[in-house]
Amino acid sequence: MHALKKNRPLRRIVLAGAATVSGMVLLLSLKPHTSPTPVIADAKSPAASSSSAPSASSSGAGSGKSTGTRTVTGETVQTRWGPVQVRVTIRSGRITDVTAVQYPQDNPRDQEINSYALPQLRREALAAQSAQIDMVSGASYTSTGYQQSLQSALDSAGR
Repeated sequence: MHALKKNRPLRRIVLAGAATVSGMVLLLSLKPHTSPTPVIADAKSPAASSSSAPSASSSGAGSGKSTGTRTVTGETVQTRWGPVQVRVTIRSGRITDVTAVQYPQDNPRDQEINSYALPQLRREALAAQSAQIDMVSGASYTSTGYQQSLQSALDSAGR
């Protein structure tokens, strides 16, 4: 007689319950895939001022890379939750300011995460004076986009 016949109904119940729980766990662990939306800028939209190509402007008395003040905007990095772009200010060869120009803020959860992640990433970048910064726990996509955009800005500034 087979092991799952009438003489062992409890075993069938346990196996069916375990299979159901396993199936539900697998089903609930799936996350919907969202493809990144391209940033399309036209002359009428405010996004036109923050294009995906790096831009630079310099001011100050000096004319070389090591003197004066340069402000460079990094590339827009598409992350799973939205675009991330930073602007860096370099004075006398040192990073004096890093500002997030674009970052995910479509829903309250994005706003909550980025309200604590962006100041931490800024402090890390100013302390490290490079894009070699620690990621913020719970904001790994934003951290990665921030690092990549910061690196592109620093590359454009010749650092």
